[in-house]
Amino acid sequence: MNKADSLWPVFITFLRLGLTSFGGPVAHLGYFREEFVVRQRWLSEQAYADLVALCQFLPGPASSQVGLAIGLSRAGYAGAIVAWMGFTLPSAIGLVLLAFGYQVFGEAIPDGLLAGLKLVALAVVAQAVWGMAGNLCQGTVKITLMLFSACVVVISSTVVSQIGVMLVAAMAGLVLIRPDSRVSGDYLIIGISRRAGILWLVVFILLLLGLPLLQQLFPSQLLTLIDSFYRTGSLVFGGGHVVLPLLQTETVATGLVTPDAFLAGYGVTQAVPGPLFTFSAFLGASMQQEPSGITGAVVCLLAIFLPSFLLVFAALPFWQSLRGNRQTRSALAGLNAAVVGILLAALYDPVWTSSIHRPAEFAFALLAYMALVFWKLKPWLVVMFSAGLGTIFL
Repeated sequence: MNKADSLWPVFITFLRLGLTSFGGPVAHLGYFREEFVVRQRWLSEQAYADLVALCQFLPGPASSQVGLAIGLSRAGYAGAIVAWMGFTLPSAIGLVLLAFGYQVFGEAIPDGLLAGLKLVALAVVAQAVWGMAGNLCQGTVKITLMLFSACVVVISSTVVSQIGVMLVAAMAGLVLIRPDSRVSGDYLIIGISRRAGILWLVVFILLLLGLPLLQQLFPSQLLTLIDSFYRTGSLVFGGGHVVLPLLQTETVATGLVTPDAFLAGYGVTQAVPGPLFTFSAFLGASMQQEPSGITGAVVCLLAIFLPSFLLVFAALPFWQSLRGNRQTRSALAGLNAAVVGILLAALYDPVWTSSIHRPAEFAFALLAYMALVFWKLKPWLVVMFSAGLGTIFL
């Protein structure tokens, strides 16, 4: 098999997910699990859970970073790039087009369609939580850690709380959980050495520290945009929703984007599939100063995602080695239980609280869940039916 043959399935698979993965980062992790663990079997449940746990710790969009790592595992650096392109470009292109006429297109989106998409996202997250809990939360200790994590995050949904419960669960797992004495063979295979990982980390740090200096030495709007969006992508924890207020500070407060355009873009971003970080493409296309339009969209999109590439490439070589250590596996068992608890908390807030307001919506969500879990319909098909039925009945 030549390189092109290995890249094409990666691109097509992620393109399909990029066209159908509605509902934000938590729902994306559910779609990914269904596609890569259950359907394609590109990696095991355990390897997927460990990868999710790692990406939860890294700044940036966790679901996109999981996709990068899976693409890297399948086809090297080029696989990571085409996985990102497939998952990201559909929503980025759509948002750029909407940026040119956001008032017309924004008002044209039916409320029922948005409601249907939110409800199918609820079903996808519920399916992911149920499946991961069955595999990763067996036994009293793990169930306790899962429910403890869910309770803490529901009460306090800050990034600090999420990281805190993960650390507590990892330490509890180290003390209380005895892993299987054998090392499983379900690693995520990657082709990056530790030396290369260190080099990628150095590049990440140099850009984070050097871009502000370059912008001061050689003032330009282009460097300002690259610095702002790279810094945002480097320092935000918690995924796409957390990045929105930071982007508002970088763009609206500085006069680069009008408040009306920002709010319109925010609303439309909730209606498109793919990662929420593609909101950066909408903002880049809406800039009041050059670069704007397509150039601005490309600059902002690449700048905000670049830290994700660098951090994934830097972390994976060390993560793979640590994962094989027995003590690390004890900590990972607790950490994975906490990740399931965080997903359970997200199932309630914001997924449930923003979707279920009346009995008809609850019934709709149950039907979507039944279609996914018991009728075994493909997620993209359930998304299409939910969008159509939501437009008609909700």
